[in-house]
Amino acid sequence: MAASPTTGLLEPARLCDLIARCALRDQAAFADLYRTCSAKLFAVAVRILRRDDLAEEALQDSFVNIWNHCGHYRPDLAAPMTWMTSIVRNRALDLKRRPALEVTGDDGDAWVDAFADEAPGPLDQLAEAGAARRLHDCLSTIDARQRQAIALAFMHGLSHAELSGHLQVPLGTVKTSIRRGMSKLKDCLGGSAGAGRH
Repeated sequence: MAASPTTGLLEPARLCDLIARCALRDQAAFADLYRTCSAKLFAVAVRILRRDDLAEEALQDSFVNIWNHCGHYRPDLAAPMTWMTSIVRNRALDLKRRPALEVTGDDGDAWVDAFADEAPGPLDQLAEAGAARRLHDCLSTIDARQRQAIALAFMHGLSHAELSGHLQVPLGTVKTSIRRGMSKLKDCLGGSAGAGRH
């Protein structure tokens, strides 16, 4: 009996190769890793948090963590999915233990709605042909503060708390800025993908 496509994508050897390429800062490999594993890891976060919006946050934070620490991954100590699942589980438990949920302002529901559909997210779009140029174009259309926060989070690996200190703005403002920016990026990338070249 042939292995399912999903099984093939999650083969440890393939995931180890993607993680090794991520350690060399290969963004295409990171997009591939995200596309391959995000659904399974999201399910882990949902089981712990029982809220899609918090599970999204846990997944986002975890992939930043994976990107920043992939150079330290040891395949002889843990299978790749085990290693990534551990990162997601730890982040989800951290969020679950939070004494109170931060209020992000009037866009709290908009963040959930932005990710409620089945359309590919920004990182999925990055993996498509020509996505790098589209991403650059779309980044130029969002607010400078949102662009800076997203760049610092995803390119330099700063946590929300670190961003708050670096930008000298409240934690809720940082989260709102990233969430609004990611929502705009998703809309822009989706529109670019549908429109094609002008």
